[in-house]
Amino acid sequence: MIVFINEFFELTEENGKVYLKTIKSGFPLKDFDGILRSFPRIKLTNFALLKNVLSKSSEMPNEIGEWLPNVIIEISRDKMSASLYINETLDFIRMNQADLETQIKKVLEDNHIVSGVVPLQIESVVPGKAILIAQGSPPVKGDDAKITYLQIPERKPVIREDGKADYYDMNFIFEIKEGSWLGEKIPPQPGKDGTNIHGDLIPSQQGRDIPLKYDRKSAYEVEEDGKIVIRSRIGGVLEKIQGQISVNHHLPISGDVGIETGNLEFEGSISVRGTVQHGFTIVAKGDISIEGPEGVSGAKLIKSIEGDIFIRGGIFGLGETRVEAGGSIFVKHVNEANLTAGEDIHIGFYALGSNLKAHSVLVDERKGKIIGGKTTAKNQIVTAISGNRLERRTELIINSVNKQEAYAIIQDKAAHLKSLQEEIVSLDEQVSRLTPIVDRLNKQQIAAFEQAKQNLNEYKEDAIQVDLEIKQLMNDLRNAGKEEIIVTKEAYPGTYIQIGKKSSILTKMTNGKFLLEFGELNV
Repeated sequence: MIVFINEFFELTEENGKVYLKTIKSGFPLKDFDGILRSFPRIKLTNFALLKNVLSKSSEMPNEIGEWLPNVIIEISRDKMSASLYINETLDFIRMNQADLETQIKKVLEDNHIVSGVVPLQIESVVPGKAILIAQGSPPVKGDDAKITYLQIPERKPVIREDGKADYYDMNFIFEIKEGSWLGEKIPPQPGKDGTNIHGDLIPSQQGRDIPLKYDRKSAYEVEEDGKIVIRSRIGGVLEKIQGQISVNHHLPISGDVGIETGNLEFEGSISVRGTVQHGFTIVAKGDISIEGPEGVSGAKLIKSIEGDIFIRGGIFGLGETRVEAGGSIFVKHVNEANLTAGEDIHIGFYALGSNLKAHSVLVDERKGKIIGGKTTAKNQIVTAISGNRLERRTELIINSVNKQEAYAIIQDKAAHLKSLQEEIVSLDEQVSRLTPIVDRLNKQQIAAFEQAKQNLNEYKEDAIQVDLEIKQLMNDLRNAGKEEIIVTKEAYPGTYIQIGKKSSILTKMTNGKFLLEFGELNV
């Protein structure tokens, strides 16, 4: 079939191939593009040969391209869309619209495209350009589980402008009753299935489940109105320990901890209306609140294993008192005492001749003072004044993270966490398999079933703890290099500044933010 002929060449088509025979040389190569636009069904496959053939006459035709179908449909690899190509001129398309629509319908049927067909707008067709002719419906993932917990008021001390501390605003002890609502989870929702252009169903994913984090000894979960609700097993103090909602038993002491009470050791939280007398000890697993305005003088040990410690007044340690918290410590002032916190130490007015150790030590940046003693932190030390006019040695030290050691510890903990998770999956499958038939088990089997449930809960709690430890180490690594010591007003001579292995003793009054710049201390 002759497609095109002029005085220079002849274009023919045979068996889907396009051939060119040169009658006379001299046809400009750039003008050949106009020929191709006039015949959109020609797909040039050998440009180099075309250039050569046009330069000299030839007796035999040469293959230069393909003769495309006038309607082509291309289906995407995922079968979610199809593109239509119409290889005809605009004039042909307009004059043969009905025939083309019939042809397109047949091509769709031949390719089994039955879903998501897009109506064709002929006026928008560009010859040889892709047009979306069918679009599948992708599956829609279901909503993830949504968890809401009862919010514990933020523990943030307030210093009045006149310099007097008002720690009552901290709401340190947050008491609740047995059966109280502690939180809830809306379970993950099913997704919406999709279909591809062939009408095949594409299954959707259910939303991601999120575990409720709570202490199963002090709280329980129950289904209410399609939600999983956490309620308190006991009346007590609401706390968040190691990322878990927990209710601790509460031991209120109306007076002092002293001769009448003896030393105290309690599994829950303790609130003392008075003080802890000289030489006495108070140890609690949860929070400790000492609310007497006179503070604490000469107590031997005040220790919260997992919680925070709040001392409304100050601490007069007499070189003997130790205050240790798994969480944070909040205190008005500190004299000659030793404070250690797993998280932060907050001091309202001053620390005098004391040893302080925490993740961050934060003394009031407007009027707070650190005079004498040794303050050690991982991340940040903040105070308004360090040292005094007598140039008393005051040590401010940031122990930066050893990255190599931290990475090694993280790897060990990650391996341990993986082992715990494998045990959890195995026990969870065992418990799930036995739960529907528990009423048919004998006594020995029931005992084994209960033991498996107990082990499962213990492994879950251990996994949560290890996960939190890994996250804390990762956070420490992220903050590595960001350590800083801030003295907002007066850093007196005699103040010893150390960050990592770099240190300096101030010899003149200064202030500002001390940190490592290009590996050196900016003092």
